Amino acid sequence: MEGESKYDDIACIIFAGGKSSRMGEDKALLPFKEHSSMAKLQWEKFKPFFKNIYISTKNKDKFDFDANYIEDIDFFGDDNELIFSPAVAMYSIFKKLDFDKIFVISVDTPFFDMEHFEKLYSFDNNALDIIISRNKFGIHPLCAIYKKSCEDELHKMIEQNVHKLRILTKNLNTYYVDYEDEKAFININNKYEYERALKL
Repeated sequence: MEGESKYDDIACIIFAGGKSSRMGEDKALLPFKEHSSMAKLQWEKFKPFFKNIYISTKNKDKFDFDANYIEDIDFFGDDNELIFSPAVAMYSIFKKLDFDKIFVISVDTPFFDMEHFEKLYSFDNNALDIIISRNKFGIHPLCAIYKKSCEDELHKMIEQNVHKLRILTKNLNTYYVDYEDEKAFININNKYEYERALKL
């Protein structure tokens, strides 16, 4: 039943705030099969399982459906341009929401589902800061669980203009969960990958 699950201790965060520069348009808003957008697909997929679920974005006004949105805190680079990065988004989440841990999933990873999440969740323990997905192609920082203990390190990184979550995983206590499944981690970055994913 919606909102009643063993996952009430963790928030699900759909990351949908990227610039989509390689796609040429906002990939969070691209339709996917019967869903009006990839953001809507991820929202509808995970919402039945999580009491606390949010969409992380720079601007919630771009979406055309009701959801819980959390907007990034504004950080500006040396060129005075607004910074788009997963590090900024994650720091904003921990500052604005009161959760000890969050499950993050990228809006453009449509084949990662609850079965994959449950495997991540099963490895959680109090000693870990991050539990992250990994397969033969590498680690997947936006298919992972992050703890509140990451907040201070994220702020330091942003102040130093370091935004790669891979750096965060190296600086904190991280556990890597291995998957054989390749399809789950298909990431849609350009038109070719989008068309290929639709066929799958």
